[in-house]
Amino acid sequence: MALSITLLFQACGAQTSGQSNGADGVTDGSSREAATETTATDPLANEHEGDKPTATPIAMAEPTVPVTGQAVTYAEIEGQAITGYLAQPSEPTSDALPGILTIHEWWGLNENIEAMTRRLAGEGYTALALDLYNDQVATDPQSARELLRSVMDNPGPAQDNILQAASFLETEYNAPTLGSIGWCFGGTWSLRTGLLLSSDLDAMAIYYGQLILAPEALDALDMPIIGFFGEEDSSIPVTDVQNFESTLENIGKTADINLYPGVGHAFANPSGQNYNADAAADAWEKTVAFFNTHLKT
Repeated sequence: MALSITLLFQACGAQTSGQSNGADGVTDGSSREAATETTATDPLANEHEGDKPTATPIAMAEPTVPVTGQAVTYAEIEGQAITGYLAQPSEPTSDALPGILTIHEWWGLNENIEAMTRRLAGEGYTALALDLYNDQVATDPQSARELLRSVMDNPGPAQDNILQAASFLETEYNAPTLGSIGWCFGGTWSLRTGLLLSSDLDAMAIYYGQLILAPEALDALDMPIIGFFGEEDSSIPVTDVQNFESTLENIGKTADINLYPGVGHAFANPSGQNYNADAAADAWEKTVAFFNTHLKT
């Protein structure tokens, strides 16, 4: 199994979004060496120029019902304990709520992601925010770029992280169904979560993550997919989004791909300059309905 997963990710690295391939403009697999650090990440850095990952009142909006959040140790990678953020309704309707793996942007597991995790929990889920940066959080685009590259240059620990996170929700919280969601870098890894967990994942949401276009790789996906992208996102060409949608349709996958005109990368992040309230609200409403349909029924 481990060998097959490794080979699959190498194949994906050669067939990902745009000319730069990989996640958020960073290559992996055999194509990584062909790109320099500057050219590989400039589109994403340009999208985030001037951004600061500071929590805003919009990001910190209260969930629909009271929730309880706490730090939890959910994995051990290379001898290091990995701590994430877990949220549940304060008065859960069941002791076995559906689980959602929440994967952070290129900034890391910060207050914004914790707030989004609480919002998901408020919809009736056990939501676990993963930490793929080993307790590091970026404060500017340069440090985010470095953290992102450290993961994409050595994706094995991140894959193990995700597998252990899924097992944690299933064994410690009795999650009967499991979904994933991620933004930016996390959107890339939400898609990869679908490849890693395959038939064990029940629903997958991607917010402006780099895409895998190879049909032979996408054929492993065995869950409904919803995706959200901006037409003005220079790091993810519109043609890639369209090809992703058509490829999924051609190989018989269930997917709802939403492309918003006039908005750029990270349009759902209220701390960023590309934030678009209308697109963010529409995407959130569709995300909640999507998870309710595929994780609760």
